[in-house]
Amino acid sequence: MSTLRGKRVLLGVAGGIAAYKIPFLVRQLRKSEANVRVVVTHSAKEFVSPLVLATLSENPVEMDFVTNVSGKLSWNNHVKLAEWADIILVAPATSNTIGKYVNGICDNLLLATLLSSKSPIFWAPAMDLDMFENQANQGNLNLLNKWGQTVLPSPFGDLASGLVGPGRMAEPDNMYFAIRSYLLKDEFWYQKKVVLTSGPTREAIDPVRFLSNNSSGQTGVALIKALVDRGAIVTWVHGPSHYHLAGMENVTYKPVLTALEMRDQVMSIWSESDIYIGAAAVSDYRPKNSFKQKMKKRDMGLDSIKYELNPDILAEVGENKMEGQYVLGFALETINGEEEAFRKLKLKKADAIVLNYANQKKAGMNSETNIISLVSKDGNENWPLLSKELMAVELLNWIKKHSKI
Repeated sequence: MSTLRGKRVLLGVAGGIAAYKIPFLVRQLRKSEANVRVVVTHSAKEFVSPLVLATLSENPVEMDFVTNVSGKLSWNNHVKLAEWADIILVAPATSNTIGKYVNGICDNLLLATLLSSKSPIFWAPAMDLDMFENQANQGNLNLLNKWGQTVLPSPFGDLASGLVGPGRMAEPDNMYFAIRSYLLKDEFWYQKKVVLTSGPTREAIDPVRFLSNNSSGQTGVALIKALVDRGAIVTWVHGPSHYHLAGMENVTYKPVLTALEMRDQVMSIWSESDIYIGAAAVSDYRPKNSFKQKMKKRDMGLDSIKYELNPDILAEVGENKMEGQYVLGFALETINGEEEAFRKLKLKKADAIVLNYANQKKAGMNSETNIISLVSKDGNENWPLLSKELMAVELLNWIKKHSKI
């Protein structure tokens, strides 16, 4: 899917050791078909190869005010470079580059481009702990925020000096999603408060065994990407999964194990939310009593375990739905899917149900693709085979079109 096709991203690379990560960001942006150009400072080329950046971006890397090609001198027009960009990201944003920009100092092509720009500028600070926390730097970062520019959070972690703390450059994935979120922001979804559940739940039998299912959590990851892209504010209540995205902007993470934990997290915030998307595969039953020690085969069999029903989260959400809220549920079936989905739609007071089949080829759990139907009061809408990423995007478009909120 060409997520960023036609979007123009200008990357400014200053001289910090974190510059070695920028090729990964360029590759991600090009994979989404964004047009990418790169401006580097002379000190940056000590940390990352301009040739690598030019190869990955498929554009020449800009570095000098004046270019010399076969003895012919020409001016590198920084104004046109600034006007070309839909968005500019400075990464790594060093103390030197930030300080000069804030004070209007222009002694390299990157600063000339930034000072000429009317495009939104994002900054990914990268420096050592004491430098990052110095009041001069903090004052400069506060000024950038005050001017309406975006300073990406600096994660806590190991630094090149051996110190541990903030000052690290944001990871390429986080910078990529920040760029996507800005460029794909959607008026309907922007600032909408969404509760998303995904992944399986686990119900303990004893300390080493549990009841669960084959849910991979891939649909939840696809949905969180699409929601963040469009500017939603998401509370992500997720069961255990190998598929995960950490550190997403405007996402509150609520990891859970059991259905009861998931229910409690959802209901604690549902009254203050706009939309519920229940993509989790919640276990229907749990053992009445979880054994404190590992069960032995010689002592008793699994058939001796007593079970009780878990709460029906979708039904409780629907029962407590207020005017201006929207509820989308999921139904995974093997037979009589449409009949069961319509039953759930009515019984659980949902606005729509996403129906898919566990026994359909290239669909259901543990698959990168899916075939779904949208079941609502308006009828049944069948969709073709789609990647889960594209399916998530189309689901959000469908909600935008059909909801009345």
